[in-house]
Amino acid sequence: MRALIQRVTRASVTVEGTVIADIGPGLLILVCAMQGDTDADARKLATKIPRLRIFRDNAAKMNLSLADTGGAALVVSQFTLAADTARGNRPGFSTAAAPGEGVRLYELFTAELAAQGLAVQTGQFGADMAVALVNDGPVTIWMES
Repeated sequence: MRALIQRVTRASVTVEGTVIADIGPGLLILVCAMQGDTDADARKLATKIPRLRIFRDNAAKMNLSLADTGGAALVVSQFTLAADTARGNRPGFSTAAAPGEGVRLYELFTAELAAQGLAVQTGQFGADMAVALVNDGPVTIWMES
């Protein structure tokens, strides 16, 4: 799986003019299941991300995790993280998992985050979403399982 993690002061998802998710300080996590990804891949990322020490402590050092701060997570499916731009000018997405497997792994990833006691909200898999965020820092981290 691939994930793009952004530390945010706030983030939201709107679908067809309706806000379906809205968080304050925490992480916006864009995730993409890739062909060949397994349940273990989803669990690995869901275990590691809340423990990343990317939030400021009292000395302004990145020393605290999402779990430490009690912040929220907004998880948004984003198959375009599978983009292959090696040839031509039109990205290819053939390495992304098929939609059925993609939604299953996305939901497993989200459930694993919530099982750790985190406040988790989600986008809508496969929908045309408007994602708004205020990136804090900015801090943006790319991860793969």
